[in-house]
Amino acid sequence: MGKTAFIFPGQGSQTVGMMKEFYDNYSVVRDIFKSADEALGFSITDMCFNGPEDQLRLTFNTQPAILTASVAAAEVLKEHGIVPDVAAGHSLGEYSALVIAGALSFSDAVRIVRKRGQFMQEAVPVGEGSMAAVMGMNDSNDIVAICKKVEAETGREVQAVNFNCPGQVVIAGAAAAVDKAVEELKAVGAKRAVLLPVSAPFHSSLMYPASVRLAEEFKTITFNDAKIPVVANVTAEEVTKAADIENLLVKQAASPVLWENSVNYMINNGVDCFVEVGPGKVLSGFNKKIAKELTSLNVEDNASLEKTLAYFKEVR
Repeated sequence: MGKTAFIFPGQGSQTVGMMKEFYDNYSVVRDIFKSADEALGFSITDMCFNGPEDQLRLTFNTQPAILTASVAAAEVLKEHGIVPDVAAGHSLGEYSALVIAGALSFSDAVRIVRKRGQFMQEAVPVGEGSMAAVMGMNDSNDIVAICKKVEAETGREVQAVNFNCPGQVVIAGAAAAVDKAVEELKAVGAKRAVLLPVSAPFHSSLMYPASVRLAEEFKTITFNDAKIPVVANVTAEEVTKAADIENLLVKQAASPVLWENSVNYMINNGVDCFVEVGPGKVLSGFNKKIAKELTSLNVEDNASLEKTLAYFKEVR
């Protein structure tokens, strides 16, 4: 019998109404949302369930909202006796993974990710940075090379920042440099290269000021050794020691997300079942492109929970 990994989504997976079914049916979920409201000093619960969507989409609201929703979904699984052998999360999702692993308290994490959203937004003025998804390039090294070429020509930052799955890499940086890179990538064979509706160039070197501010903020909270391994975005390797977790989180804001490598690391270490815990199925989609033979489940509402529970009852 192989291992089970919980994987947690990042920004972009939020929807108004997420986790409402679980909130209505599980007291542990109501407790999580209440704890989030108390830690933040306003009702993220109301924003998650009622919007408005434009407020939920703001980075400093999105990040604590998705974290709360994801941790709540993990607690529902725990109530049904399903716990992971290893955890990982895409960007913001890494904080959810660390909460489940016992490395961060939920109340600390929800306050920190709100600050993280604020710091990342403030690192680059709105409109000066952008991101683009590049699809259909066979070799991600070609994307890295084009970005370096454009950086040299323009003197502006543009980098490959999310290595999501075969055929999908996200680039980010100064808006003009991203635009130029998009044109050059299309010219050398990218099937699609589209600008993303985001407000900052996340995970690029332009986020370094956010990393510095996060490092200061981390001094106000306690990191613990993780009870289960967490595969870090920055290294695509497992981490358990508190000091290493803190150092990698500082780097994470301004470093690429090595998601494809992270999933392959988990597969090579015996994981054969991935459960995407929280809103959406973005990571499940990536996983199918990384390794078709994987079992990819998700838990975001009653229907997806029932399907996941049925799998574990039958197979495990």
